[in-house]
Amino acid sequence: MQSIIVIATFILVTVSTDVSAQSRDSTSTFPTRPVRLIIPFTPGAINDFIGRAVGTKLTELWGQQVVVDNRAGGGTITGTDIAAKSPPDGHTLVGLSIIHVINPSVHAKLPYDLLRDLTSITIMAASPFVLIIHPAVPAKNLKELIALAKTKPGALAYGSSGTGGAQHLMGEMLAMMSGVRLLHVPYKGGSPLMTDVMGGQLQFSFMSFATAGPHIKAGRLRALAVTSAKRSASTPDLPAIAEEFPGYDAMPWWGLAVPSATPVALVTRLHHDTVRVLQMPDVRERFAALGVDIIANTPNEANAHMRDEVARWAKVAKSANIRAD
Repeated sequence: MQSIIVIATFILVTVSTDVSAQSRDSTSTFPTRPVRLIIPFTPGAINDFIGRAVGTKLTELWGQQVVVDNRAGGGTITGTDIAAKSPPDGHTLVGLSIIHVINPSVHAKLPYDLLRDLTSITIMAASPFVLIIHPAVPAKNLKELIALAKTKPGALAYGSSGTGGAQHLMGEMLAMMSGVRLLHVPYKGGSPLMTDVMGGQLQFSFMSFATAGPHIKAGRLRALAVTSAKRSASTPDLPAIAEEFPGYDAMPWWGLAVPSATPVALVTRLHHDTVRVLQMPDVRERFAALGVDIIANTPNEANAHMRDEVARWAKVAKSANIRAD
């Protein structure tokens, strides 16, 4: 019996050593071919900009092409489903955003389970949206805007780029926490939405500073607050909505993920290289110019953030009875 135990132990140690060696070897030679980076958004959006900026630097770092594959459709569902069902060998990455953690609550059924089928490499960056109003709206700050909404229940209109999207839920979270009724007007995209806010057809909306900044500076829009839990370093003079309504936090972010069966050693390698790229001075400068802050957290921190976000947005969607289907 003792000899059998010794032999079994030897076999176990040998197999474990071989597996470990194979894991190290596969990680050191990665990538062995071009890497596909699925961005489930249209070209030109900030999600696309961030993905391409990181992909370009990873191409230089790896000596293998990172091919950006824009797979818009279904509010990120189409591209995300492709990524979730891809081989877990590190050669397919997918860009994630705040809409990914909202989707489980506003769609009756998804073809994948976000928390089960994907694992995060890192949250690359984040940037609050700005609550913008048309200059003709008689409100100089958020408190006055809410007071105005209370005098006209359901009449103050805000726009979003689609039902069940981030901007929609940002407005519903504000309505829920302030106790007002707002009129939500969904659009098919950000361009017509911006046109109508600047034209006065809508009273307000939520936009990235990268999009709204030039119009704010030109006086075509007025900025009242940012959607993050605290003031942004990029716009320190703008108060956070949470200063008026504690607990409000709707911070858009951009992450990177792979299929959940991807080996831990490979996830670690991808994390290390992505963080290395994000810390490059020219990358930081390009992001800062758009009001985007580098996050670069660990895979464990990124996955925990995803779980927390799914739970938080579920409460908002349930309270407002929002369904995108």
